[in-house]
Amino acid sequence: MGNVVFDRVTKRYAGGRDALNDVSFELAKGEMAFLTGHSGAGKSTLLKLIMLMEKATQGQVLVDGVNLARLGKGQIPYHRRRIGVVFQNHQLLFDRSVFENVALPLRIAGYDSRELARRVRAALDKVGLLDKELSNPVELSGGEQQRVGIARAVVNKPSLILADEPTGNLDPKLSTEIMQLLEQFNAVGVSVLIASHDLALINRLDHRVISLKDGRLASGEA
Repeated sequence: MGNVVFDRVTKRYAGGRDALNDVSFELAKGEMAFLTGHSGAGKSTLLKLIMLMEKATQGQVLVDGVNLARLGKGQIPYHRRRIGVVFQNHQLLFDRSVFENVALPLRIAGYDSRELARRVRAALDKVGLLDKELSNPVELSGGEQQRVGIARAVVNKPSLILADEPTGNLDPKLSTEIMQLLEQFNAVGVSVLIASHDLALINRLDHRVISLKDGRLASGEA
């Protein structure tokens, strides 16, 4: 689980602009890699294709051998439940507790209250925030809010984590802590793909770098 293949993928938006052009690469099961490139290079579009928020204009996107173009509307929610997504601005709900923010994907999936509580507390424990479950996210620091976002991303026990600029709003020390947290999930077999422009941080970590330039693959193995 967690294998991603892009086979000559092009994404063309209305007006004829290619956000991605003939992109081919593979993220192996259990691999952690960085996706880099200038603003507008196509990083977010690439992640959206994996999440089925967008569909490829040409080529194939496969996750665990399944061609995403062939998934019907009814299968898309199940597909997304197998992917944990971490956003730059963490997209937390400030009218709910930390516990309820993390529980949200499980409530949508229909888990019973006992299993839901067990999974939420396990996820909060993994990110070091078990003692903050009753807090409101607004009471937390930026780094803690991002940890809540990661707990929410992993509460469904996904085989793949996608992170879109997860350290974009954090200082270097907190950025390193967030990357170490993602490495811990990778160490137990979760595939991780991180879009980031923080080259100084990326260069300190020993993971493959897939670079995009103007929608094309600049480097990285196919």
